[in-house]
Amino acid sequence: MDITGSAFVIGASGIGRSCAIAFAKAGARSLILADINLESALAVVKECQSISSNPEFRADGVEVDVTLEDSVQAVMNHAVSTFGRIDYCVNSAGVGVKIASETADANIEEFNNMLKVNTTGTFIVTRIMSAIMKAQDSHSVDPSFPGRGITRGCIVNLGSASSFVATPKMIQYTASKHAVIGITKNAALDNAAYGIRVNSVCPSWVDTPMIRKAMDNIPDLGKMIESASTSWTDCNG
Repeated sequence: MDITGSAFVIGASGIGRSCAIAFAKAGARSLILADINLESALAVVKECQSISSNPEFRADGVEVDVTLEDSVQAVMNHAVSTFGRIDYCVNSAGVGVKIASETADANIEEFNNMLKVNTTGTFIVTRIMSAIMKAQDSHSVDPSFPGRGITRGCIVNLGSASSFVATPKMIQYTASKHAVIGITKNAALDNAAYGIRVNSVCPSWVDTPMIRKAMDNIPDLGKMIESASTSWTDCNG
């Protein structure tokens, strides 16, 4: 499918990086890639520019802290002032478990930080992006494909398999990702009347820098991932 509008991706590593590259390959007109690490964002932007299928493709990398409203508002305002509108928003910023522990021994500081980034960050991005999309005109992103309809934009929040099931010694991550589903469901209901779609993608284990760090901190995690992968392979022949 051709993606011809303007994209905004938060998160320049792992899944966010892959989404940015996919937008460039699919023909997006423009891309803003935001990350707390500006150097990472700029590196991926350069990569996207080299493989874009749209000769008019424009991209920019910016620094953002999703836990700060002013930071998120500033980069989104920059996107609109630079490219006119935002048609697609992928919110993939997040942090993984640093201290694996059972519930009785869970670290409150890490629990609060996990909620701050994964949950409050998702809410801030969704809220501000909803306001921006409500203010822009509805249009057909791809007139050659009328089946996609008239829209003001779409927001995709990155959930997780942990949005539905629990993993031992990861109560902080499980709680933060369950909340992402609640935010997404409510935002979808509130925005439907304005032609704004809000969804969540909930992958299982994906080979990303965040997962690799988690494996360093949770000795049994590698075995769990291997077991899940084996089960998936068995189920799919």
